[in-house]
Amino acid sequence: MTTPHSITVPPASFALALQEDERLAALHRLDVIDTPHEEAFARITRLVRRIMDMPVALVSLIDGHRQWNKACQGLDQAQEFERRETFCNITIKRVEPLFVTDAATDPWFSDNAYVVGQPFVRAYAGVPLRTRDGHNIGTLCALSYEPRSFTARERDILVDLADIAMGEFELRVMAGEDVLTGALSRRAFKDDSKRALAIAQRGGYAFSVIVFDLDHFKKVNDTYGHAAGDEVLKRTAAACHGLLRPSDLFGRIGGEEFALVMPHTTALGAMAVAERLRETIGNLRIEVADGTISPAASFGVATMTGDGLTLDSLLANADSALYEAKAAGRNRCVLRNSQGGTPQSTRSVMKAGLIHSERAEPVACTVRIISATGASLDVWDAAELPESCRLVLPADGLERDCRIVVRTNRHIEVEFRA
Repeated sequence: MTTPHSITVPPASFALALQEDERLAALHRLDVIDTPHEEAFARITRLVRRIMDMPVALVSLIDGHRQWNKACQGLDQAQEFERRETFCNITIKRVEPLFVTDAATDPWFSDNAYVVGQPFVRAYAGVPLRTRDGHNIGTLCALSYEPRSFTARERDILVDLADIAMGEFELRVMAGEDVLTGALSRRAFKDDSKRALAIAQRGGYAFSVIVFDLDHFKKVNDTYGHAAGDEVLKRTAAACHGLLRPSDLFGRIGGEEFALVMPHTTALGAMAVAERLRETIGNLRIEVADGTISPAASFGVATMTGDGLTLDSLLANADSALYEAKAAGRNRCVLRNSQGGTPQSTRSVMKAGLIHSERAEPVACTVRIISATGASLDVWDAAELPESCRLVLPADGLERDCRIVVRTNRHIEVEFRA
């Protein structure tokens, strides 16, 4: 095992970095970022638009590098934005709500990219979404393209609705089933899978994990609408259910991402199941109002080959294999066992990091998986990052020279150099 290099961080900067890491840890515990669309949060944003009489309302969550919107009303743009320029990035650093009556003349926001350029924001109202232990994980906010003031009544209502949104997130921790697909919710899937893995380790029998993701799913939503996308998800889940054993655990762990835990199943057996699932999904023909959708999926498979392996490690191996399948052209299955690729000492985390290279400015990232020999992380745009770079975790006081070994649009996996 190589020894990490330590860095000197000024006390004030270290305190802020530690506070950010604690905030991200709270977000990680809730396990709600990158979860599917839910009507409860869409209803809250519709209420905000009507009550505030503002064209845009968002329920947002903010990780290390981006603002991801759990619900969004009034914007046709992407579900996520680079964190650095967003108004909500300021809101989460406050105790009190943030109200901006005219961003064009506000000293904090007059040169903001979203004020001087699309969508030309002028007024903003945002309330932090605060966990019970006092960490701001995101915001409930509204935007307007015209200057406007805010009444005390509007402010009070927005605060109350933010409390309701936070309560909904906390309820999701206890939810056992994904409402749309009937699969296990992400939290329930992980809890049940950890128990199944412990039994497999005590009994000494085979145990495998499959993670799969629908290919080009965003294009489905953009072309046919979200209702059609929901139908694809439901039909996909139903098709998978029909091929599984009673002992298998099947969960929806992301918007279009599913996972499957298979006790008493070797690597070859899991690959065979993955291929059957891939073929079954590929044979679906889903009729919608504007045409026929023919979905496809990419699969990552991992298997337990020794003691001491955690569920996070297995999922990380399967996820890494999934990224390889995507990078290789999609609509295929890739196997990664625990003796290759991501090591057994892998930890699932959510940490704020910086990637340093020859570029003028460091690139913010969210570290998702970390081990003694490498890390898996998300960035806003991976295309321009050089192969050799340096990963810095300010709150940990660590930096490592590394090499990018897997790269997709907004995800990279790095291997640490000695």
